[in-house]
Amino acid sequence: MATIERWWKNLGRRRYPKARTLMISADGGGSNGTRVRLWKWELQGFADRSGLSISVCNLPPGTSKWNKIEHRLFSFITQNWRGKPLESYATILKLIAATTTSAGLRVYTELDTHPYQKGLQVSDEQMQAIRLEPDAFHGEWNYTIKPRKARR
Repeated sequence: MATIERWWKNLGRRRYPKARTLMISADGGGSNGTRVRLWKWELQGFADRSGLSISVCNLPPGTSKWNKIEHRLFSFITQNWRGKPLESYATILKLIAATTTSAGLRVYTELDTHPYQKGLQVSDEQMQAIRLEPDAFHGEWNYTIKPRKARR
């Protein structure tokens, strides 16, 4: 979440000053999984701080191969670092950032060094406080989280 928020503060707000919604296309598993309470709780905090409505569109469970960007790029990333020792974060970031495709797709990398607390739990009361609006099409996967206060 910190990476999305830093991107918005550093670049997104300047490029899109009139934006009211940020859409996130996400895989249906991992830390941003459709059932992960902490993901939704943190999105609510970001929505509140940024004033943006956050629309999340998750790929259906078991279909991460449909993630076109990941599918198209991962093979190129692994080709870039094939046979090279991954000795440091700097090496890994450099190899990933050097990835391009013939269609001109480029990869930007950033090392997130912020510490993450383990074992955080989101209570039922906190879940009730999230302004989550399920989408009409598979609301269990696709939803919008709106800020809890008016945008300034």
